[in-house]
Amino acid sequence: MSQWSQVQQLEIKFLEQVDQFYDDNFPMEIRHLLAQWIEGQDWEAASNNEAMATILLQNLLIQVDEQLDRVSQEKNLLLIHNLKRIRKLLQGKYHGNPMHIAVIISNCLREERRILAAASMPVQGPLEKSLQNSVVSERQRNVEHKVSAIKNSAQMTDQDVKYLEDLQEEFDFRYKTIQSLEQSDKNSALIKQEMLALQAMLNTLDYKRKEVLSKIGRVIHEIDMLMSNMLTEELLDWKRRQQIACIGGPLHGGLDQLQNCFTLLAESLFQVRRQLEKLDELLTRLTYDGDPIPVQRPQLLEKVNFLLYNLFRNSFVVERQPCMPTHPQRPMVLKTLIQFTVKLRLLIKLPELNYQIRVKATIDKCNVLHSNRRFVLCGTHVKAMNMDESANGSLSVEFRHLQPKEMKSSAGSKGNEGPHMVTEELHSISFETQVCLYGLTINLETSSLPVVMISNVSQLPNAWASIIWYNLSTNDPQNLSFFNNPPAASLSQLLEVLSWQFSSYVGRGLNSEQLNMLAEKLTGQQVSYNDYQLSWAKFCKEHLPGKSFTFWVWLEAILDLIKKHILPLWIDGYVMGFVSKEKERILLKDKTPGTFLLRFSESNLGGITFTWVDQLESGDVTFHSVEPYNKGRLSALPFADILRDYKVIMADNVPENPLKYLYPDIPKDKAFGKHYSCQPNEVSKPSDGGGKGYVPSVFIPVSKILNDSTDPHSPSDLLPMSPSVYAVLREHLSPTVIETAVCCKLFHS
Repeated sequence: MSQWSQVQQLEIKFLEQVDQFYDDNFPMEIRHLLAQWIEGQDWEAASNNEAMATILLQNLLIQVDEQLDRVSQEKNLLLIHNLKRIRKLLQGKYHGNPMHIAVIISNCLREERRILAAASMPVQGPLEKSLQNSVVSERQRNVEHKVSAIKNSAQMTDQDVKYLEDLQEEFDFRYKTIQSLEQSDKNSALIKQEMLALQAMLNTLDYKRKEVLSKIGRVIHEIDMLMSNMLTEELLDWKRRQQIACIGGPLHGGLDQLQNCFTLLAESLFQVRRQLEKLDELLTRLTYDGDPIPVQRPQLLEKVNFLLYNLFRNSFVVERQPCMPTHPQRPMVLKTLIQFTVKLRLLIKLPELNYQIRVKATIDKCNVLHSNRRFVLCGTHVKAMNMDESANGSLSVEFRHLQPKEMKSSAGSKGNEGPHMVTEELHSISFETQVCLYGLTINLETSSLPVVMISNVSQLPNAWASIIWYNLSTNDPQNLSFFNNPPAASLSQLLEVLSWQFSSYVGRGLNSEQLNMLAEKLTGQQVSYNDYQLSWAKFCKEHLPGKSFTFWVWLEAILDLIKKHILPLWIDGYVMGFVSKEKERILLKDKTPGTFLLRFSESNLGGITFTWVDQLESGDVTFHSVEPYNKGRLSALPFADILRDYKVIMADNVPENPLKYLYPDIPKDKAFGKHYSCQPNEVSKPSDGGGKGYVPSVFIPVSKILNDSTDPHSPSDLLPMSPSVYAVLREHLSPTVIETAVCCKLFHS
C-alpha cells in the first residue's frame, strides 16, 4: 500500500493535520494524482543537489502533462482547469530554484510519515503534545490580531498628523496675513476678532499636538508590550519547534506568519518615525510656550529607534540549520572538508533591503574556552541576502559551499581526542551583518544551534546521538559546554524521539509494545515512563550488559539495516522487530505450527532473525530461531526471498519451508509476495543448459534440525545451493551422504 493510500485511511483529526501543510507551494491535487511516482523519487537527495532537483522538476512537469492529456480525453473540465493552473504555478515558482520544491516535497512526505506513525501510537507523545498546545495556538492568533490592530492605529495616526499639518498651514496663513497689515489696521475690531480666532486655533493646535503625541506614545507602548511578551514567546517557540524538528519531530511551521508580524511591526515603527519627523518639521515652523513636541518627541524617537534595533536583532534567524547534503536527516553533524548548507532569513521583509545586506559566516567565534580544536570555514563565506532565491520571496541567504577545515594545534598536530570526546564537543557557526536604513545603522548577529565536527564518517552515529540529546534536553541555543555535565532526560520524551528516528528515517515509527522493549533495554527493568530519568551515559556511553556495544550503537545499526535492506517490509508493518526472546515465545506458543515473526537481534549489530513455532510428535511446542542475517548476507539475497526460499532438512532428509504464517495469522505469501524479487527457479538438470553450459543457480538458505538434540537448535547458515543442484545431488547421492555434508557445513565450518 502506498504511503498516500495509508494517509487517506486516517481518522479525520489526522487528515486535518495533513491538510495544513499542503498549499500552493505543493498542491494536494498533484500529491494525489502522482502519488506512486512522487514516492518513488529521492526528494531528500535532490533538496541538496541542484542538478538532480532540476531533473526531478522537469520530470514532475512531464508527469503533470501526462495527467492533463488523460483528463482531457475524459473531458473533466474542472480538473483540466486546475491542472493547467498548477502546472503554470509550479513552473513559474520553481524554475529558478528547483531545490526548493525538492525541500517542500521531502518535508511533506516526511510529515506524512510522522503523522502515520503518530496515528499508530495509542496516545500522543509528551513532546508533540506540548508543541501543539491550544494555548500556543491561541497566542498565535492574538499576536496576529494585535499586529493588525497596531498597523491600523499607526495608519489612523497618519491621518491625525495630516490634519495637524493642514491646521498648522491654515494657522500660518492667517497669522502671516495679520502680520502683513499696517499697524493702524491691527487695532480694528475685525482684526482683534481674528486674533481671538487665531488664539483659539493655537489652542486647538496645542491640543492636537498633544493628542497626536499621545496616540504615537500608545502605538509605541503597544508595540513594546507585544515585542516584550507574546512576540518574543512566539519566536522562542518557533526556535524550540525547529530544534525538535531537527531531531525528527513534527515539521516546524509558522516562520512566514512570524515574518508577516515582524514586517508589519517594522513598517509601523518606521511609519511612527516618519510621523515624529513630520512633527519636527512642524516644530521648526511654529513653537510656543508649553509646546509638547520639544519635550516628548526626543524620548519617543529614542524609544522607536530602540524598538527597531531589537526588532531587527530578533528577526535575524537561521531558517535551516547546517546540514551536509550527503546526510540530510542528520543536521548539525558536519564533517571536515565536506560541504554543508545553511540558510538564514531576515524576518523584516522590506524591498529597500534587497541585495543590500551582506552576511558573513564564521565558526567558533566565541568558542575559545570550550574546545581544544580549532576550525576555519573554507568556501564562499560572505553573501548578500535577497528575495529572488526563495520561492516564497523571503529576504534570505543560503550558503551552499561552506567547508569546515580543522586547523593544526599549537603543537603542530591535530587534536587526537577519543571518539566520545570528539562527538561530545560542541561548536557554533556564527553569522553577522549590518543593516543601514533610513539613517539607522544596526549590527546583527545570530548563530546556528550547536554542531558536532567529525573527521571520519564512523563518528557520525555518536555525533548524532549528541545532537539528539542536546536538542531534547535544553532549549538553550548556545550552551557549548553542555556535555561537561549533561543532564538526564525524561524516558518518555526520549522514547518519543526514538520513534521519530524511525518515522523520519525509515518511514514508520514505533508502537507502544516496541517502545516498551526499548525502555526495558535501556533500564534493565519495567519502569514507568513518566517517572524515569535516563542518564546520557546509559544511552550512549555504557555498554549494554554482556555486550560490547552501547544501546545507541545497537539501535543505529538497526536503522541502517532497515534503510538499506528491509525498508518495504518495515513500512508495511510486517517486522515486529523489537521483541525479546521471552516475549516472542509467549506470542508464538499458542499459534498454528509454522507461525513466525521477525525480530532484530539483541546480540548481533544490525542483524535480523526469524523464529517459528513447531509441534513435536509428543504434542510439545518447540521454537526455532535462525542465525541473524546481517547486511553482508542481505546484500547477496533479499530478505523477502530468504523467507520464501528458506528450507530446513529434518531427520527424514526432506527439505521443506517451515514458514507458513506471519504472526498472528497472515499467510506468508500474502504478506511478502509483492516483495519477492522473482519467482523461484524451476528445478532443472544440467542438460537443461544455462549460460555457457552452466546449471542455472540461485542461493537458497538451508538449515539442518536434529530432532533428537536436547541442545538449543543451531542457527542456520546461508548455503549457495540452487534447487537444480539439489535435484542433481538427490539423483547421484544417497540421503545419508547429503545429510552428512549439510551437518558438516552447519556444525564444523
